Amino acid sequence: MSAPRWDHDETWRVDSHEVLATGRVCDFVNDTITTPTGEQVARQYITHPGAVGIIALDDQDRVAVVRQYRQPVEMILVEPPAGLLDVAGENYLHAAQRELAEEAQLAASDWRILVDIFTSPGGSQESLRIFLARGLRPAPRPDGFVLEGEEATMSHDWEPLDDLVDAVFAGNCQSPTLVTGVTALVTARDRGMIDRLRPADAPWPVRERPGGLSGMPPESNGAAEQG
Repeated sequence: MSAPRWDHDETWRVDSHEVLATGRVCDFVNDTITTPTGEQVARQYITHPGAVGIIALDDQDRVAVVRQYRQPVEMILVEPPAGLLDVAGENYLHAAQRELAEEAQLAASDWRILVDIFTSPGGSQESLRIFLARGLRPAPRPDGFVLEGEEATMSHDWEPLDDLVDAVFAGNCQSPTLVTGVTALVTARDRGMIDRLRPADAPWPVRERPGGLSGMPPESNGAAEQG
């Protein structure tokens, strides 16, 4: 039997699992595993609840972006609205709708999935779903939402999609959510795939499998109200 052509599940034997440090959102852990050849190796990585990002495209071909300070790289990055899957029971689309309202004060009537990625699979469990949102309109921030920390100085505005693509290839925009999202959007549009993108409520198998990456599995990931 030939090997699977695409990404597929496989679990090697975990001989020990140790939490080395616990943070506000993530833990730093060490797994000792046995490879199929019988070699025992130690691998350290960061746990993560997962995240969603939104490429919000308006009728003028502009993308809603935020400019947010990121301490690990000591830079203000141009990013699409995005956030953690850290609300118990919240499905992925609802999380994206909430983040779009919180960070860009927008709602959308048309939601589709652009791509699912692992942001750094050699060292982090983070799984990221990037949505395409269209049919945009102004929306208030959710009740009770308070801008704090880096978000207190975050700004949001619009950038032409073509300018963002140029900035990505010039090395001027480095957020993985932005880089992946805008290049995926341009590729999908150039190939006539927008209408064939996955629906916004499509399954996310890596987060839904037994023992998978979802530390806080949604109670339901069915269709949600579209904005």
